Amino acid sequence: MKKIALLLLFVSTAALAQKELPNLNLKSLDNKSVNIKSDFNEKDKVYVYVFWATWCAPCIQELDAINDVYPDWQEELNMEVIAVSIDDARTGKRVKPLVNGRSWEYNVLLDTNQDLKRSLSIANPPYTIVVKNGAIVFEQAGHAPGSEHDFFKKLKSL
Repeated sequence: MKKIALLLLFVSTAALAQKELPNLNLKSLDNKSVNIKSDFNEKDKVYVYVFWATWCAPCIQELDAINDVYPDWQEELNMEVIAVSIDDARTGKRVKPLVNGRSWEYNVLLDTNQDLKRSLSIANPPYTIVVKNGAIVFEQAGHAPGSEHDFFKKLKSL
């Protein structure tokens, strides 16, 4: 039984390690086109993509919690958080005022058509994907208050 469990763990980890971000362009808050694969590809840098929406309270709580410790995280790790809004055309006009009001230091990208969300098979926000050297190395669904500390431990282990 242990051998089967270890084999499943190895296969799922290997499959996850092989998954890459799709080659898609999104818009930044200042309406510039950003390619998520080529514009965020510094060797050995950890990129944390947090999928969120203005109507998602746990998403905003997660991004606020990370924002509180973000400067400390960046001192310890070569990392960057990219907040990917999945707000559609109807709610998208709320993104920039919310971000400005929160003073988030993240790159904020707009996935208005939800192309990136769909290509990664993300069901609901908040959803976090960690990318290192072009490969997705960790995924996490949901947010619980205080979980950012465990998440940072995971980032340091990558």
